[in-house]
Amino acid sequence: MPFDLRNEWLSRAGPALGFGILLTFGSSFGQTYFLSLFAGELRSELGLSHGFLGWIYSAATFCSAFALLWLGKLADRYSITALAIAVLVGLAACAVLMAGVTSWVLLALLLFGLRLGGQGMLGHLALTAIPRWFKRERGRALGIAMLGFPAGEALLPIIVAFLLTLMTWREIWLCLGVHVVVILVPLLAWFGIEAERRVTNGPQLSGRTASGTRELSWTRKQVLRDRRFFALLPGLLAPPFIMTGVLFHQVHLVDIKGWALTEFGACYLLYAGTATAVSLGCGSFVDRYRSSALLPVYLVPLGLGLALLAGTSSIFAGAVFMMLMGATAGGATIVLGALWAEMYGTDHLGAIRFVATVLVVFATAIAPGVMGWLLDQGVGLDWQLAVMAGYTLACAFWFALLRPTISSQCPEAEMRS
Repeated sequence: MPFDLRNEWLSRAGPALGFGILLTFGSSFGQTYFLSLFAGELRSELGLSHGFLGWIYSAATFCSAFALLWLGKLADRYSITALAIAVLVGLAACAVLMAGVTSWVLLALLLFGLRLGGQGMLGHLALTAIPRWFKRERGRALGIAMLGFPAGEALLPIIVAFLLTLMTWREIWLCLGVHVVVILVPLLAWFGIEAERRVTNGPQLSGRTASGTRELSWTRKQVLRDRRFFALLPGLLAPPFIMTGVLFHQVHLVDIKGWALTEFGACYLLYAGTATAVSLGCGSFVDRYRSSALLPVYLVPLGLGLALLAGTSSIFAGAVFMMLMGATAGGATIVLGALWAEMYGTDHLGAIRFVATVLVVFATAIAPGVMGWLLDQGVGLDWQLAVMAGYTLACAFWFALLRPTISSQCPEAEMRS
């Protein structure tokens, strides 16, 4: 694309891309890496053990997954902008209440709200809106809109660590709730309203296909009868399970490797930088070759990183692992963002995506508990990392075998002209 045309595209698509970036960044407030920053203070002030806090967290995540079974399909019925604003206001309310939490019961309810709104709904809405609004250059749009994920992962741990030297953890949560309402909500409202206006009034942003072109239009019921969908799940769910489990037990990982927590914390910058670069690169790749071409490739870095981490205790290995995990994370956002739209169309994308989102949330819910239980049974973390490395690489090989069937169409799928 010539440079002047690319500038024109960015100008036209700017509000939609800004909307996606704000959604993905806002999802950070319900992600494991952010919430775990306050685990020590919560255990200390509420008198909770490591195990009990872990079970509370897993239970809250499970319940949020069940709630998504109903909430996820709302993206096909109502304005995504209105839904996103409502979710952000709910997150702000949870943040303010976190500042005054005094019991594990209230903590469980607030973690449910944060996990549902952050990890669940905001990410789901972003990955529904962008593929729906961009039919041409969908990969490039996803690559830009997903930058909120690595931005949050790179910036928020450093910001929180700095703020903890200036104020209490309760004051941080209170400030977070206020800033979400005062800054994020107005920005999100403007970007979302402008993006929806441009999609409604002109074909350029959405990139509608030419007259006579046939587009897929699968319903959720049809997708749940498609064997390809279930064949993909074992591999697609591996990164969220593994990444959540490893990061949730990062303090134990640092202990057994003999690293300083600050050393490993600095590796998050490498993770975020790699995820950003891969996400942008994969976006252009998907526009040219389709997301199915990435399926056999994007899991390989994670598998190699896990194998390296299992076999050595050097902090250099930890840094390389974080970079390789970031490569898979950056590829996963593009693959999961574009794959369902390519396979099944965008008419019912919200309902289809929410099924996948619920399964991802379930995977992240069970990961800390399963890995923690194995540790209690004497299965060392290095052994677990080695097994997960083998499983991840096996899934990459499985995807290579599946790739020829991914683009096939089911005869019963409805087509529209």
